[in-house]
Amino acid sequence: MTGWQIVLLAAVACLALKLVGYLIPAKVLERPVIARTAGLVTVALLAALVAVQTLASGPSIALDARIPALGVAAILFALRVPFVLVVIAAAATAALLRLLP
Repeated sequence: MTGWQIVLLAAVACLALKLVGYLIPAKVLERPVIARTAGLVTVALLAALVAVQTLASGPSIALDARIPALGVAAILFALRVPFVLVVIAAAATAALLRLLP
C-alpha cells in the first residue's frame, strides 16, 4: 500500500465514523455516562497529544527546555492567566533555558 492509499483509506474511515455518529439516536447520547465518557476521552486525547509533542524527539524521549515551559504554562493556566500571556511566558521560558550552556 502506498502512502496516498493509506491517507485515502483513513479519510474514508473517518468519514464513515462521522456518518455512523449521525445514526445514533439523540436519546443514547444524552445519557450521563455517555456524555461524561465523551468529555473524559477528549481530555485524555489532548493530554496524550501534549505529552507526545513535549517529550518526543524522533523515536526517543527528550528532556529539554520544553518540559519546564510546559510546567510554566500549566501553572499560569491554573492561575487563569489569559492564553496569549501563557503562550508568551512558556515560549520565553523555553528560549531562556536554551540560552543557558
